[in-house]
Parts: sequence; structure tokens; C-alpha cells
Amino acid sequence: MNDEHEVCLLIAHDGSVLWADTAGGRSALPDSRQRWDQVWRHRERLAEIAHTHPHGPLAFSHVDETTMLAIDAALGRPLAYGVVTPDAYLRHGEDGVRTRVTAEPWWTTLLRAASGIAAF
Repeated sequence: MNDEHEVCLLIAHDGSVLWADTAGGRSALPDSRQRWDQVWRHRERLAEIAHTHPHGPLAFSHVDETTMLAIDAALGRPLAYGVVTPDAYLRHGEDGVRTRVTAEPWWTTLLRAASGIAAF
């Protein structure tokens, strides 16, 4: 689909969505001052940052990895991070362990829909 694009969600400890960001028609989610501001604004409630890879892979890119390190350093604590593809969800936990999640949280459906992708 031409309207598939990366979308990012900031997720609270209680599983609620704190904020959403999209790349629009682009395939990559560019860095954003607004996103950094929202991470800082929600820092006390923020538990996870998840984003889509509409065309895969089910992996964290080099940019994802460096961004995760920068956010953790800025907050002074590790967060969880997620990558959602059309058919899977990979979670990098606060403990650094990566797990392919089978019992996905409710917001993965919302994230896929906002990204223009659907689960197989």
C-alpha cells in the first residue's frame, strides 16, 4: 500500500497511550523535537515507546538502537521499546531482553491501523 507509514506511540505504565506521532507518507520516522518534548513531558508515566515497521523487519534498526540509548540516558532509567510489523510485535524490555510477544497489548491493533498495515 502507498499509504503505509511508520507510527510511534508513547505508552504509560497502565497501558494507556500518552501520545502518537506519524511519519505521514514516509517509510521512516524522522527524529522530531516534538517527540523528544513529549518523552520528557510524560517521563514519569512513560513505560514504553513502540513504533511500526510496515514492511519489516521485525528488528530494531541502528537508528532505533542509538535512539533507545539516548532516551534511557536522558531519563536516567531504561524504558521498554517495541517494533510492530504487520504480523508480529518485538519487545525490548527494560531489562534488555528481547521477546517476540504473542499475547499482544490492545494498542498494537491501533498502531497497525494508524500505520496503514493490517495483521495477517
